[in-house]
Amino acid sequence: MKLRRLLFAVLAAAAAAAQAADFSKSMILVAKPEFVDQLYGSTILVVTPVGGDQHAGFIVNRPTNMTLGQLFPEDGPSQKVVDPVYLGGPLSQQVVFALVERTQSPGGESFEVMPGLHAAVDADTVDRIIRTESDRARFVAGLVVWRRGELRAEIERGAWYVLPPDPHLALRKPSQGLWEELVRVSKLRANSI
Repeated sequence: MKLRRLLFAVLAAAAAAAQAADFSKSMILVAKPEFVDQLYGSTILVVTPVGGDQHAGFIVNRPTNMTLGQLFPEDGPSQKVVDPVYLGGPLSQQVVFALVERTQSPGGESFEVMPGLHAAVDADTVDRIIRTESDRARFVAGLVVWRRGELRAEIERGAWYVLPPDPHLALRKPSQGLWEELVRVSKLRANSI
């Protein structure tokens, strides 16, 4: 009987988490401590819907050992960016995206990840952000893409805490214990529901 009640409680919590997530809107995902995965364990992601219950996003708290200056040694403005390039995800790791906090699109090939946070894709726009807005940007190599229903299934399985979009939060330095803080806050929020 205890096992049945426990199973019911787990299923109810998973259903509540999935209902709480609005898959038609941007969100921040925080990996739950139980989500043990070499790439996604202890991560924070910014996620946006791309249509048809598919999503794309970026890991924002996995700094690499590389800087823009090391990646682009001939580019003077890249030498001035001291922050590391972050691992944005396993797909297209050869592409450096600029996540920039701004209300308007930076132009070029870019898209809104969430209100106040845009991702620039094309080299000209990324270069311009490096030159003029690097203090409001995070540079990431690669991205994460979820196929139809894949993110929904992960949330229903209990892999992620789902938080509302917040560009300031998304670009906070991970060395400030951000993942641990978000896990604590998410646990408190989940327990109060």
